[in-house]
Amino acid sequence: MAGRHFLQIPGPTPVPDRLQRAMHRQMEDHRSSAFPAFARRILSRLPQVVHQTKGEAFVFPAPGSAMWEAALVNTVNPGARLLAPRFGQFSHLFIQTARNLGYRVDVLEEPWGEAADPARIEAALAADTAHEIQGVLLVHNETATGVTCDVAAVRAAMDRAKHPALLLVDGVSSIASLDFRFDDWRVDCAITGSQKGFMLPAGLGILYMSETALARVEGCTMPRAYFDLKAMRANNAQGYFPSTPALSLLYGLDEALTMLLDEGMDNVAARHKRLATGVRAAVKAWGLRECAKRPEIASNSLTAIVVPEGVDARTVIDIAFNRYDIALGSGLSEVAGKVFRIGHLGDMNALTLAGALAGVEMALVDAGIQITLGSGVGAALQQWRMPS
Repeated sequence: MAGRHFLQIPGPTPVPDRLQRAMHRQMEDHRSSAFPAFARRILSRLPQVVHQTKGEAFVFPAPGSAMWEAALVNTVNPGARLLAPRFGQFSHLFIQTARNLGYRVDVLEEPWGEAADPARIEAALAADTAHEIQGVLLVHNETATGVTCDVAAVRAAMDRAKHPALLLVDGVSSIASLDFRFDDWRVDCAITGSQKGFMLPAGLGILYMSETALARVEGCTMPRAYFDLKAMRANNAQGYFPSTPALSLLYGLDEALTMLLDEGMDNVAARHKRLATGVRAAVKAWGLRECAKRPEIASNSLTAIVVPEGVDARTVIDIAFNRYDIALGSGLSEVAGKVFRIGHLGDMNALTLAGALAGVEMALVDAGIQITLGSGVGAALQQWRMPS
């Protein structure tokens, strides 16, 4: 099909030509005396993406979800209790990872489309007077439902409960797209991957650790091998990695950091907020509703849209892909067939997104959903135009 393919899933996101060129290079000796300057350039700049000034950032050749395991096995002792709200597929998978590793997880169930409730987290921690709970697992941006949690409010709840648990935050679909304040929110472990806001192929797992979390590494008795941060820290200190690094992806990450930091992280977050505002205006103009149950928790990196009763969202997705060359995210688990998702993160601007919305409109009409063609695109353009 002529023209560009519109990849509008919440990740992987489109890879800019600039990053593709950066990755297109011959392999080299990752043990050479020249390598540490390159590695240190990456590791020293990664913290700026999340406004981190204390602690360390680590990069593994692994998917972002592998960092769930890396964070847990380096900081939480075998069989320990953890606390986690479950309000979507990825918070569910974070919980399942912990349980598969033998941890006991107290789950706070929330309706899909809602966010984590800081008050319930506070109450659960306050009831744990023996301080058995060693960590709180929180998904910042629930990709399945298009919901963003208030990490600062969760940390404040933990403080009010006077509980020493670590705060482990999944930022896979938020870091490098949404505002993320590692220091200000006093996050202990932040987890992400290369394939969303960093605009790269999947394959790099990135883990940010606070000084408090790092202090747990030496004394943690959880068995670990590949994800052992003791080996990673020792090698990183010399400018190397304990195993063969994903060189092509690292060259892409180096260039992605330049792009993000040149734009400025506050500007990156503002751009994503502006784009999301237009998509939400389009959904309203179509007469549809978002999966997020309240406007204040709606995500700025993706929008999950509920289809009318009697329509299977997978039909919309299939039509969009086969007729209009646009890939939309499918509903997962509890919302399978009920929602489709538009990703608007990474290498994205208003004109690109306007084209995507046009494809969505045609797919909706073809699927038998009664909307007025052009209504959503027009509503989005009213949000995005920049009069002099």
